[in-house]
Amino acid sequence: MIRVAALQFAAEADADTNLAGILARIEAAVREQGAVPATIALLDGTVRVGLSGAQLDAVASRDDVAKLSARDLPLAAARGASGATTVAATAHVAARVGIRVFATGGLGGVHREAQETWDESADLVALSRTAICVVCSGVKSILDVPATLERLETLGVGVAGYGTDRFPGFYLADSGHPAPWRLDSPVEVAAALRAREELGIDGALVVANPLDEQLDPELHERVLTEALAAAGAEGIRGRDVTPFLLARFHEQTGGASLRANVRLVLRNAALAGQIAVAAT
Repeated sequence: MIRVAALQFAAEADADTNLAGILARIEAAVREQGAVPATIALLDGTVRVGLSGAQLDAVASRDDVAKLSARDLPLAAARGASGATTVAATAHVAARVGIRVFATGGLGGVHREAQETWDESADLVALSRTAICVVCSGVKSILDVPATLERLETLGVGVAGYGTDRFPGFYLADSGHPAPWRLDSPVEVAAALRAREELGIDGALVVANPLDEQLDPELHERVLTEALAAAGAEGIRGRDVTPFLLARFHEQTGGASLRANVRLVLRNAALAGQIAVAAT
C-alpha cells in the first residue's frame, strides 16, 4: 500500500531564498522514511495533490501565487488563479483524497488582542471538522498561545507533544505551556489515529514536534516585542500581521529565524513520513 504524507509549507523568505530547493528537500525528507510526498497547491485553477519538479518551481518562483485558505479555494479556482494552501485548505484537500497525515511548520491560531479584533485563524475551525493528523511545531510563537490551546480544546481538536510534555512554540521548543498529551513514537501516534477512527471522532490530531535547536529565547522575546510595537505603530492588522512579524524576525535575527523555520519543517516532514508508514 502507498503511504502518503501531504505537505504544506510557507516560509518567511526574501528574494534570495531558494524556495524550490527547500521544497525539494522537504519532499526528500518524506521519501527517506518510506512514504510518498504529496505537496498540495492550486495551479492555474486546478488543485494539485503531488507536484512535478516544474510545478514545485512554479509555486516557489511565480509572482502570482497567493495564500489560500479553504474559503478561498473555490473562488481562486473559478478565476484560474494559483496559490499556496494554508493549513485549513491543505487539511480539507488532503482529507478529501484520503490522505491521513500532513506536515507543516506551525499552526495558525488566536492572535494577540483577539478580544478586540476577533482575529483567529481559520485553521482551528477547519481542524475541528477534519479527520487528519497534522505534524507541526506547535503554534506560531507570535500568536496568543494559551488562548489558542483553549480554542483547540473547545473545538475538540486533539493535541499531543511529540516526545515532550511541553507545547512547542514554533521557534521555541517550549512555549511556556504544557501539552495536553504526550506521544513518543510514530507507532503511538498511529495507535491514537486508529482509536480516533474507531470512536468516530471527526476532529484532527495535532502532533506538536519541538524544534531541536530553538531560537535564542532572549532574542526571540526582544524581537517579538519590538515587532509587535512596530505593527501597532504602522496600523497593521488582521491577516497582514503574521507576515509582517515573520519578516521582522527574519530581518532582526540575521536570518536565524528562517534557518529555524526550514529546519523545523524538515523535521516535521520526516516525522509525518514515519507516521504515514506506521499508520498503514
